[in-house]
Formats: sequence, structure tokens, C-alpha cells
Amino acid sequence: MARSPAVAPAPSPAPTTRLHHLDALRGGALLLGVLLHALMPFAPGDLWLVNDDIDSMPAILVVAVIHLFRMVLFMMLAGYFGSMVLHRRGAGTYLRDRLTRIGLPLVAFWPGLFALMVAALVLNGAVRDLGPVAAPQPAAGSPTGLLALPTMHLWFLLLLLEIVVVVLALRAVVIRVLGAERAGRWSARISSVLASPFGVLLAAVPYAAGLLLQGDGLGSITEPYTLVPVPGASVAYAGAFLTGWFLRARPASLPRIEGRWVLHLLAAAVLSTAAILVPPGAPALLVAVVAALAGWTWVYGLLGLSAHLVRREIPAVRYLADASYWIYLVHFPLLLLVEIPLAELPLPLLVKLPVALAVVLAVLLLSYDLLVRSTWVGAWLNGHRRPRALGRRRAAREPRADAALTP
Repeated sequence: MARSPAVAPAPSPAPTTRLHHLDALRGGALLLGVLLHALMPFAPGDLWLVNDDIDSMPAILVVAVIHLFRMVLFMMLAGYFGSMVLHRRGAGTYLRDRLTRIGLPLVAFWPGLFALMVAALVLNGAVRDLGPVAAPQPAAGSPTGLLALPTMHLWFLLLLLEIVVVVLALRAVVIRVLGAERAGRWSARISSVLASPFGVLLAAVPYAAGLLLQGDGLGSITEPYTLVPVPGASVAYAGAFLTGWFLRARPASLPRIEGRWVLHLLAAAVLSTAAILVPPGAPALLVAVVAALAGWTWVYGLLGLSAHLVRREIPAVRYLADASYWIYLVHFPLLLLVEIPLAELPLPLLVKLPVALAVVLAVLLLSYDLLVRSTWVGAWLNGHRRPRALGRRRAAREPRADAALTP
């Protein structure tokens, strides 16, 4: 009897097919992170590194809703695209690609971004006469030494790389035990369940489990801001990654989910409202279930909405999707620096917020076009070079669909 292949073949689109709506959705998830950080200075209670004189409850409510689904959506797409790349190019190539485009940027960008963040905090203290910046005191049981290094907004790169390594190791064990064909059949069955009318309930289980693991009664996942993994985030985001991974096992699953986008978005609006209105002291299980279902109905609904709106390549959307990884990597300290002179100006939030976003995005889009898009940096981060938008450049050949899948 012939031995089963080492890797189960999975149906996939033609090599040149690009899922434009998923590409746009991935870029949107990254850009929503910029909006989230731009809103944080207006949170009541001086919770942010640079705090504005304006306290706005609507701002923090928008942050809360975005936080329910943004990173779950991103991790789900990373799993979907990851499965696609693995079945086209093999596990070894997939792992090397993730190390190059996730692990290496974490190591290379962290020192400069950390230095800029510290400089912004010192400048904020000096300009606003806040006194010297006091080093935060670690809580009992917090990591020390090198493990205590803050990962800032780059924490998701480290966590995603950890998830990729664990998933590939588990996949190898499962294939060794079950065989590739049986493992493929089980993956397809899980995919069908996730795409069923009640599949969102299964997708939400790891999210709810992650919230319960935190044990703090909050309805949002606490990120690992140091090099030490946080169990709640690891479980919730690994579950999101695996949801995308399994959905890729059956090509019909994603369109089935996308077809119910209106119902999912209506449910997301109701559940998000419920998650915000849950009273303090409510049972932890209730908080976890409502928040997890709110997050995942947003994910399922946005999958369908993006498929409805982005049915073909839209050049401006494609450009922003390509630029989104660079923008998110570099935006954080620049946003802090822009927010410092705005913090005490007697202007409304609806003026300060657009100004901060416009300045930061203008700088980052210009730097992306001039320094990244057509250079080796673009090839490193996005897997390909593309012609610049500014100036006349030769048209580049369309890359393979998997080449542009940033993490």
C-alpha cells in the first residue's frame, strides 16, 4: 500500500488568484490599531502615555468596541493565509517566511521605536511641565531582567510567531498520528462546523476561555506587553489563528460565512452594547461569553461586508493594504510626538483627532512610498517590491497571491 503524503493537499484557488477583500480587511485591522492609539489620550482617568486635557467617554467606548474584535480578526486572517501559504509552498518555506517577515522586524524595529517612545515621554514631561518621567514599579510576580523588556505595540509579532511555531509542531504530530488524509478530513469537518449558522459559537470558545483565564472580570483580552506570554492572550489568539487555519481547509466555508454578514453585524451591535452595559460584579462567565460572542460576530460580519464591498481590486485600497504593515510598525512613537503639542490646545476632540491622524498618516504614507514600497525594505516586509505612486516608475509584474500576505 502506498504511503500517504507528508502533507495533505488542500483545495486552493489558482496560484494567481488574490482575495482582495481579505487583503483589504487585514490592512483595515492594522489601521484600526492606529485609530485606537489615537483615541487613547482622550480616555478618562489619564490611562495613556500622553493624556489630553479632554476626557471623552465616547472615545473610550469606541476603543472598547474596536478592542473586542480587531486583533481576533487579524489573527484569524493570519491563520487563513498561513494555511494557504503552507499548502502551496510547504511548512519549511512558510516558517522561514514568518521568521523573516515577523521575527526579524520585531528585533530590527524595537530598539529605534523604544528610543523614540522614551524621547516622546521625556519631551511630554518637559513641554507640559510634568516633571521627570518616573519608571513604573513592577507588580509582584512580574517578569524581571530581559524578560521584562516592553514589547510596546509590537507584542503581536512575538505572539503570532509563537503561535505559528506551536501550530506547525502540533500539525506535524497530528499528521504523524492520524495520517495526512485523515487529518485533512477532520480539518474539513471542523471547517464545515465553523461555517454553519452556529459556527460562531465554536469560534468564540477560545476567546471566552482566554478571558476566564485572566481572572480579572474584564471583557477584553490583556496583551502580553513583555517577552513573557500571557495565558489568556495566547489561548484567545491561538484559537483565532486556528479558526482561520481550519476555515481554509474547505473552500466553500468562507463564502457560507460571508453570506450571513447582515445578521452577524446586527448581532455584533447588540452584543457589543450588552458587553459595554454589563454591570461591575457580573459573573465572570457571563462577561466572557458576551464579549467573546460580540468579538466573533464582528469578525464574521466584517468578512461578509468586505466581500460585499471589495469584489475586485481597488487600487487605493490595495495601496493602503500594502502600506498598512509599515504604518502600524512605525506609527506608535510618531503618534505620541504629534499628540504632545495638541494635548493642551483649546480645541475639540473632533479637531484634534483628525489633525493627529492626518499628520501621522501623511508622514508614514510618504515614507512608505519613498523609502519602502519599491525598495528592499518593501520586499522584506511585504514579500515583494512595487512601483512607487509618486513619480513615474515601470509597472512591476503582479506577484503571486501568497507573496503579499503580511503576517
